[in-house]
Amino acid sequence: MTASNIRPLEGLLVLDFSQFLAGPVAALRLADLGARVVKIERPGVGDIGRTLAFAGRTIDGDTVSFHAMNRNKESVTADLKNPDDLAYVKQLIARADVVIQNFRPGVMERIGLDYDSVREINPSIVYASATGYGTEGPWRDRPGQDLLAQSISGLPWLSGSKQDGPVPVGLSIADHLLSCHIAQGVTALLVRRFRTGEGGHVESSLLEAMLDLQFELLSTKLNDDSIRVERHGAHSAHAFLAAPYGTYPTRDGYIALAMNPIPKLGALLELPELEAMTDPQEAWDRQEEIEAILAARFATDTTERWLTTLDAADVWCAPVLTLDELLASEGFAAIGMTQQVARGGTAISTTRSPLRIDGEILTSSKAAPVLGEDDERVRAEFPPVRERA
Repeated sequence: MTASNIRPLEGLLVLDFSQFLAGPVAALRLADLGARVVKIERPGVGDIGRTLAFAGRTIDGDTVSFHAMNRNKESVTADLKNPDDLAYVKQLIARADVVIQNFRPGVMERIGLDYDSVREINPSIVYASATGYGTEGPWRDRPGQDLLAQSISGLPWLSGSKQDGPVPVGLSIADHLLSCHIAQGVTALLVRRFRTGEGGHVESSLLEAMLDLQFELLSTKLNDDSIRVERHGAHSAHAFLAAPYGTYPTRDGYIALAMNPIPKLGALLELPELEAMTDPQEAWDRQEEIEAILAARFATDTTERWLTTLDAADVWCAPVLTLDELLASEGFAAIGMTQQVARGGTAISTTRSPLRIDGEILTSSKAAPVLGEDDERVRAEFPPVRERA
């Protein structure tokens, strides 16, 4: 951190109206950078993420995933259908720097908290909207959920082999990427506001996050209509990269190979049939044959043995670690990606921000708030203003 130990967004107030993943994680990224983030939640219910449990696990009454997404925040309850609560929220908006919401298109307009309405309250506000599929088109009202967005984007057809059906990514990749885009857009608009005084509205969607992820494929297809998604054999890890790109079973695990010259691998692994393949086109034309030869060879010894041989020759390779192997590894310990937060008498282990600022990692000890935890304190800090009759 800097000599004054001030984080880049310290002093900014963010109101987080969002639920579950993309919006809350965007707000979390801002909180990690120093912003004060206040979640606006429904009384008695709160963010749906409090009960929608990843792996069915909860800690201290909230899901583990909620704790991971909402550490370092405050919670204020407000029924946005209640005129008094809505009026108070508008008072908070007048004091805020950023608003984040991920309701379906039209919801904030009906409440009266859409961007145009909020800008009348606070002309310099930075307002972020995360949706499933944008605000126009035939998909605008479909449920904005990660698997559904992956599926509409065609992403599941890029993983697995030609014998498989669609293989979705097994994590909320659309939500997480959208959270990055929203946080980036917010910080960009904050920079503009500091320069010009002008706020703004950043919008993105799960679908746009998935399309942006596929920029190589889409750009190639748009310029060459002959491109087709044709997955390869059981060991291939990419529909558009030649052998040996893939994962291979060893005697005690798996090893991954990235782009590498076939003859070089043949020499290192004592496979003369591969060593003789000097024409680079053969990596495409004989892809499955090459992968089968490599798989048979790797199966004869341990992952560590093959890593020793390949690493010494600067071959691009890596072990395919299980979750337990990752957590037990020296590399995981060295990167220091975890932290502990505390809520009441409960300690919770979670991840930290992946960023380093001025050489320092960003951590905080504050856990996700209990629903309404900060109602009294925030209302004392920002007392409701009663309009005169």
